[in-house]
Amino acid sequence: MSRTGVEPKPSWQEVPRPVRSEAERVLGARIVRGARVYGGYAPSATFRLLLADGRRAFFKGIWSESNKFMHRALEIEERVYRELGERISPWAPAFLGALRRDDWHALLLEDLGPADVPPWGSRKVRSAAHDFARLHQANLEAGAPDWISRDAWQQQADVWTRLGDLEGGLASAAALAGDARRQAEEWLGRSLPALSDAARRVREIQPPYTLLHEDARSDNVRVTGGRLRIFDWNWISLGPLEFDVAAFAEGIAADGGPEPEAFVAAYRDVQSVRRDALSWCVAGFAGYFTAVAWRPPIPQLPRVRDVQRRQMKVCLPWAARLLELPEPTWLAAVPD
Repeated sequence: MSRTGVEPKPSWQEVPRPVRSEAERVLGARIVRGARVYGGYAPSATFRLLLADGRRAFFKGIWSESNKFMHRALEIEERVYRELGERISPWAPAFLGALRRDDWHALLLEDLGPADVPPWGSRKVRSAAHDFARLHQANLEAGAPDWISRDAWQQQADVWTRLGDLEGGLASAAALAGDARRQAEEWLGRSLPALSDAARRVREIQPPYTLLHEDARSDNVRVTGGRLRIFDWNWISLGPLEFDVAAFAEGIAADGGPEPEAFVAAYRDVQSVRRDALSWCVAGFAGYFTAVAWRPPIPQLPRVRDVQRRQMKVCLPWAARLLELPEPTWLAAVPD
C-alpha cells in the first residue's frame, strides 16, 4: 500500500534490475534516483527519474500483475506518442522511448514536474482553457488514423435510460443524499425525461470533429508558466470538442476550482462552443456519474467513487442550468 493510503505502487528499487538497466540504455545515461510518483487512480509504476547527466525523465510502467485494462491502455498510449506525436505537440510530453523487458512494458517521457493543480485559480483555469482550445483548433477537421475510435464519446448517450430502467437505480443514487433521499428521488424522477432526451441527442452532434483527449483532469495535466501540458493519452478519440470541454470543465470544478461555466467562457475566447452540443454532453456526464457514484468501491482503485460523487455534484447542477431544470438542492446532503 502506498504511503498515501491509496493505490499500491512499487518503489524504484523494487523494479527489477534488468528493467532499470534497460531504461538507462534507452535514455543514454545512468539513473541516479527514481522518485515514486503518486496520483491518478491506477496502481501503475510511475517515477520521476534524475539522470547522471542532469536530465530528468518520467517512467510509466506495468508488469504481469497489472490488470488487462492497464496493459491495453499503455499499448494505446505508446502508439499515440509514436504516430500522433507531432499533432499533440506541444501539449503532450516529449516521447523519449519505450522498453519491454521480461514481463515489463514502460514508457519514458519528458518529466513535466510535480503536480501543480489543484488548486485551480482563475489564472490557471484561463490558461488551461485557452491552450485546450488551441489543441482542438490544431486538430479540427484533420481526421485521424483508422485505429482511433470515432464513437467513444457516444457511450453515455443511453446512460440515463439504463439507470431509469434499472430496478432501484434511481433510488440507489438518491440514497447518497441520506435524509434528503426522498427529495432526491423526486427530483431525479421528474428530471429524468429531459436529462435522458438530452443525453440521447449526443449522437446528433455533427462535425467538425477534432482529436479528443477524453481524460483531461487535474491529475493528468500541468499548468506551468501559463502553459497547459497533458499526459495519459490512452483514451484518445475523434469527436466533437464539446465532449472534451465538458469533461475538463466539470473536473476542475469537482477539484475545488471555479464553476464549469468559467472554463467554458475562457475556452470561448479562442474557439467557439455549440451550446446544444455542450448541453447534451453535460447531460451525458451527469447521467454517467449518477449511475456509478453509489456503486461499491473498485478493487485497487479506492478513491474513484469519492471522485465520482464530487463530479456528480458538479454535473447535475450544471446540466440543470443548461436544460432549465429546477436546482437539485438535495445534492448538498451528498457527502464528498
